[in-house]
Amino acid sequence: MRRRPRQNDTIEDLNIWQAYTDLMSNALMIVVVFFLLAILKPSLEKIFKGTTKPTEAPPIIVIQNTGAYQFGSGSADLPPPLLSYIFSKLVNQIEQNAKTYQIDVVEVIGHTDGQSNSGSASNLDQFLEQAAQGNINAGTLRPGSNADLGLMRSLAVVRILQQIQKKQGRLQGLSFRAYSAAQLISPTGKMAEINRTADPTRRRIEIRFTRLGKVTNVQ
Repeated sequence: MRRRPRQNDTIEDLNIWQAYTDLMSNALMIVVVFFLLAILKPSLEKIFKGTTKPTEAPPIIVIQNTGAYQFGSGSADLPPPLLSYIFSKLVNQIEQNAKTYQIDVVEVIGHTDGQSNSGSASNLDQFLEQAAQGNINAGTLRPGSNADLGLMRSLAVVRILQQIQKKQGRLQGLSFRAYSAAQLISPTGKMAEINRTADPTRRRIEIRFTRLGKVTNVQ
């Protein structure tokens, strides 16, 4: 039987070892790539998807209905100093929070104290939608309750923000919603106790930030 030259055996051994080292090198490169991707994942998400959504809650902006910012009794007409504040400061604050917390909805909530309304007949059922669409001034609405008054004042602020969005091109991508909490919620966030006396500390406009969620219909 003819023997295979020893030199050929050595060459075969070298070829097998080289293939083995190539395989190990490739495996090591794959591990390194996955390791780097794991480290760079947050940065890549910021690049391709924008900044990741923060987990902390956005701040609440509270505009006290006192002093120069005080509405007239039973009125939703914006005082000139409050109007100036909206243009000069509030818009900047909203834009900064929208960017930082990736929100797309701004909720404006009107709060009143517990004094009984004057008892005038409300016209919100007839004209609320027209005021919301800007066809009439929100200040022309007549409240029949504190709930009406809180909604009217929050709507007045919303309308100004919408006008700034439309005419100045700012506040892009944001939706604005007007709500009323009437006299129900105290400044601490708890349910307010019954108090029919004047209490300026409870009168305020709150600006809250949130994101649109998926609607779930209960069957």
